[in-house]
Amino acid sequence: METFTGSFTQQEPIPEEGIEAAVAVMRHGRLHRYNVEPGELGETALLEQEFAAFTGAKYTLAVASGGYAMGAALRAIGVGPGDKVLSNGFTLAPVPGAIAAVGADPVFVEIAEDLTIDLDDLAAKIDSSGAKVLLLSHMRGHLCDMDALMAICEGAGVKVIEDCAHTMGAEWKGVPSGRHGLIGCYSCQTYKHINSGEGGFLISDDPDVMVRAIILSGSYMLYERHSAAPPSESFEQAKWETPNVSGRMDNLRAAILRPQLSNLGSQVEAWNARYKIVETGLRNIPGLRVIERNPGGLYVGSSIQFRLPEASPGEIDDFCAACAARGVELKWFGAAVPKAFTSRYDSWRYARPQSLPRTDRILAGLLDMRLPLTFSEDDCALISRVIRDEALKLGQPDVATG
Repeated sequence: METFTGSFTQQEPIPEEGIEAAVAVMRHGRLHRYNVEPGELGETALLEQEFAAFTGAKYTLAVASGGYAMGAALRAIGVGPGDKVLSNGFTLAPVPGAIAAVGADPVFVEIAEDLTIDLDDLAAKIDSSGAKVLLLSHMRGHLCDMDALMAICEGAGVKVIEDCAHTMGAEWKGVPSGRHGLIGCYSCQTYKHINSGEGGFLISDDPDVMVRAIILSGSYMLYERHSAAPPSESFEQAKWETPNVSGRMDNLRAAILRPQLSNLGSQVEAWNARYKIVETGLRNIPGLRVIERNPGGLYVGSSIQFRLPEASPGEIDDFCAACAARGVELKWFGAAVPKAFTSRYDSWRYARPQSLPRTDRILAGLLDMRLPLTFSEDDCALISRVIRDEALKLGQPDVATG
């Protein structure tokens, strides 16, 4: 039997340009974003300028993590204890965690067959909950019909914050992910599309939102050193009223990220080439369902998902173990106990219990796999063959027992 011997957690090395820039920061010692010489724009301020240009946003704030970006976004628009905030029933723990961390009440929305938020259930939950904020997760890079979603939310007076942890570099009908809502939040955690170990961004065209976000991040009244920010006079009122919840990015991480951002376009092409090989290899397998992408979106194929909708929990467990024995690591979102990144809405006990039967049905057979760029295209073809081999065994009698 063919076996894959690569690593699903090994990322590409930092570009030499980023290593040299990081060493330069360490040599001069000015790691803190506000520790700059007169007239100097530090690495963080330069990165913010470049990310604003990349997304087309008026303002960008670089922060310590994607989770911090979401928390700052919620605080910046005034979400507080007891407020209801809508979000996908299928996402990762930092999303509801950001809602719970400001004392708000997560209201989970069903998902559709393509893993995006269910727009009919969203409209219904807006009506039933009275929520005025949606923290929308583009989970695993799956973009819903953003035009339809924004029409629903704008019609109901709901503010949209986009969690773009898996969609940096993605687009909906030519508009970058993160640019439909009031605020876009991004992650630079090590498995994301640019890698500083931890890190993130918050973008917005709204000057009041960005003023509060910058002060929240811990500006210490040094907001004039932000070059992708509203003018200094915009801070005059908010600086007296907005608490410091420090979460700045430092110049060392920014130095590492800048060359990665400039190369992101070619990285997206490389990811999508690998994704297409695996997706093609998984098509037309009895009992296995590929997740269809909406043609209106440009995705970033840094991971792939598929379903085994007819398999029992025991069969899926055995299938994952068989793939693992051949070197292919799959994550199962339907397991009874959450493991690593596979927690789901019913395991987040800081949120009140809720019932999402459609989401439960979809997640019961949902499998997830990373596609790091350290994989070659030949690796991806091999991985798809391993999955195909093991999927074709599902439902077949065990040779040993008959």
